[in-house]
Amino acid sequence: MVTKIQKWGNSQGLRLAKHVLEEAHISLGDDVEVRAKDGVIVIAPVRRVRGKHSLQKLVSRIPSDYEAEEIDWGQPVGRESW
Repeated sequence: MVTKIQKWGNSQGLRLAKHVLEEAHISLGDDVEVRAKDGVIVIAPVRRVRGKHSLQKLVSRIPSDYEAEEIDWGQPVGRESW
């Protein structure tokens, strides 16, 4: 696929064909990593590790003498209500 770098506002952009994104397993809204390596721009999907932690394991690490405390975030700002 051949495409052009185009000016979009104060930035430059690149349009990618749908079939290219599908082949790379990238969808609209996905996070991607963009880097330059040896004069080549590499765009890769960000792979998030899911399921690495379980809630039970995380909770088991809370000290038995832990006591939750209230935090004062200050007065409401704008249309916030408490």
